[in-house]
Amino acid sequence: MELYPSIEKSTVQEIKKFQEEKLRELLIYLEGNSPFYQRLFKESNIGIADIRSLEDLQKIPTTTKNDLQQYNHDFFCITNDKIVDYSTTSGTLGDPVTFGLSDNDLERLAYNEAISFACAGIQKGDVVQMITTIDKRFMAGLAYFLGLRKMGASVVRMGPGIPELQWDSIFRYKPKYLITVPSFLLKMIDYAEKNGLDYKNSSVYGAVCIGESIKNQDFTDNILSQKIKEKWNIKLFSTYASTEMSTAFTECEFQIGGHHHPELIITEILDDDGNPVKEDESGELTITTLGVEAIPLLRFKTGDIVKAHYEPCLCGRNTMRLGPVIGRKQQMIKYKGTTLYPPAMNDILNDFATISCYQIVIQSNEIGLDEIIIKVSTEREDENFVNEIRDHFRAKLRVSPKIEIWDFDVLSKVVHHPNSRKPITFIDLR
Repeated sequence: MELYPSIEKSTVQEIKKFQEEKLRELLIYLEGNSPFYQRLFKESNIGIADIRSLEDLQKIPTTTKNDLQQYNHDFFCITNDKIVDYSTTSGTLGDPVTFGLSDNDLERLAYNEAISFACAGIQKGDVVQMITTIDKRFMAGLAYFLGLRKMGASVVRMGPGIPELQWDSIFRYKPKYLITVPSFLLKMIDYAEKNGLDYKNSSVYGAVCIGESIKNQDFTDNILSQKIKEKWNIKLFSTYASTEMSTAFTECEFQIGGHHHPELIITEILDDDGNPVKEDESGELTITTLGVEAIPLLRFKTGDIVKAHYEPCLCGRNTMRLGPVIGRKQQMIKYKGTTLYPPAMNDILNDFATISCYQIVIQSNEIGLDEIIIKVSTEREDENFVNEIRDHFRAKLRVSPKIEIWDFDVLSKVVHHPNSRKPITFIDLR
């Protein structure tokens, strides 16, 4: 299979023309098969023949996570006997949503991951260790496996956690790449150091990092990836995806944002009023899936605030690139006149080597204002340390949250919950 699709090297005009053709096919498919979009077109008086260009998408109302939760069943375009896999969203915000996938959808998912991993440099014959769950209705784990299989890589399905087993597997099967939540790499390094393992000379060349950001907005390494690379000189690749999109944006070797796959998804970046933002501004990523059979989505607002980059990449692709997620729209915090997102606070807490575990809790106080409580566990339980954290917050974000010291055993059970796919470092009680 072609792991460097020609459409990605096409001109911007050719990509647009290609996407407009795919959009027309999608609109015909939705009008014929999707109870939700049939109703939407009817209620909004939309004649699909009037939607000819990508700009015409503006005439169609957006779809939200709320619609998916409320009318989950109406989004299905195929009958139950055509569904070969059931996945659910991770439910970061509210109830998880069910996604069925047809045989073709799984094929599309495999293609998406194969070209994404190829983008990050994984090749046929490479050994890849998956430090992610493939069960619990998790689409991503299955997608990684299918994509690696499609591209002819060898997979070691380790699943999350247990550094001892991960190292055993690394020394035994000599993987070149890991797929993991980046903060777990720090746990692996810590285990290797305490147990005298020669991890710096292992077979691992790079890691594809999921679920947490490893870059600043200017594509420099953030604190988390600096901490990993200080100890272990491996390549870290960002990837961004979601169940709803069934599509990934993964970095190439030049590491300046996740490349868009135009044959799989149409992207828009919208401001609070639903208008496209200017080229250098951030906004909410809104997507239209292409080639999905079971639950195609049209103008779905992902809730993620991102910035797009359009200048051609040195790798030869002319596709748009997405920068690191700035934050989730619903997790925006207004604190004493300052607008904040959790990733900025994660960066500050990751800066402290002595913090072994943390959780950020947002709640409303009695007068309805946002209040931030930072729970940390640390070996340094003195008042000076609490002040140091507070000063660091003041210097970087101009806010001074409430800091609470917690026992590691208690806090780590809450953060690394067995039913969660990623560490729960943020809780919104508003």
